[in-house]
Amino acid sequence: MKAIQVSQTGGPEVLVQVELPAPKPKANEAVVQIKAAGVNFIDVYFREGRYPAQPPFVNGQEAAGVVTEIGSDVTEVQVGDRVAYSGALGSYAEYAAVPAARLVKIPDDLSFEQAAAAMLQGMTAHYLVHSTYKLQAGETALIHAAAGGVGLLLVQMAKNIGARVIGTAGTRDKAQLARDAGADECIVYTEADFEMETRRLTDGKGVNVIYDGVGKATFEKGLNVLVPRGYLVLFGGSSGAVPPFDLIRLSQKGSLFVTRPTLAHYTATREELEWRAKDVLRWIAAGELKLRIHKTYQLAEAAQAHRDLEGRKTTGKLLLIPS
Repeated sequence: MKAIQVSQTGGPEVLVQVELPAPKPKANEAVVQIKAAGVNFIDVYFREGRYPAQPPFVNGQEAAGVVTEIGSDVTEVQVGDRVAYSGALGSYAEYAAVPAARLVKIPDDLSFEQAAAAMLQGMTAHYLVHSTYKLQAGETALIHAAAGGVGLLLVQMAKNIGARVIGTAGTRDKAQLARDAGADECIVYTEADFEMETRRLTDGKGVNVIYDGVGKATFEKGLNVLVPRGYLVLFGGSSGAVPPFDLIRLSQKGSLFVTRPTLAHYTATREELEWRAKDVLRWIAAGELKLRIHKTYQLAEAAQAHRDLEGRKTTGKLLLIPS
């Protein structure tokens, strides 16, 4: 099979297409013929070595496809099932052996592309607003990178809850996408200081929660626009890692909370995985949650997909199509 392998960590150039033997399932695994694979910042972190994986490895954490073979202990799926998953390394390939407990069935009226685009980013948005900080109607949320893949879904979910949403984006076109998704306001951070604008838009009161997938460039100022006992939810670091930080400052700025969650800890049980995945896939099928697939790439173009993602050239989801 064709696969994108990382033999040493580094820049996008280390993503190399190779021929590998097609996998065979262990007792608890199913082999999935991958029809579409998602491209996410977590893939960048593995490629760079920020998240550990022993080279050589096949990159990618998310895909949708068809089950072609199952292990002896598998009860969750059958051969021929249309499935999607996230949280299992190896999706940049034509086939992947995946723990069957990570697989969820795709509704008949969703395409493989929609399902692959929904899993990681959709469930991330779900746990952020429904669990990490359980957003309530009438509260105000600041969402950084509001026109990104997670950002656009976060905006919609927050508005469906009844919250006020302030977004940030790097261009006016991206800001308009966030507004089209439901954001009440969107600050173009290249034209205005988001800290000052957020204070102005909230009459100096601040926001209840910040959902921040940017990290280094936004963390410090974010602490200044939270209400007392507000939450800064740092779920990514597209601008780089946040430097070391003295926790006493949280008390000085209003007894603030900072958390660094990951999807794995919010889908650790089968029950929680199915709750989040079924909600997201059902909302998409019903038209209550709209996906934006920015671009699809052939498998061999994985390096270019990473360059585009890291270069802030994208709005919405990137997918790799193996064949």
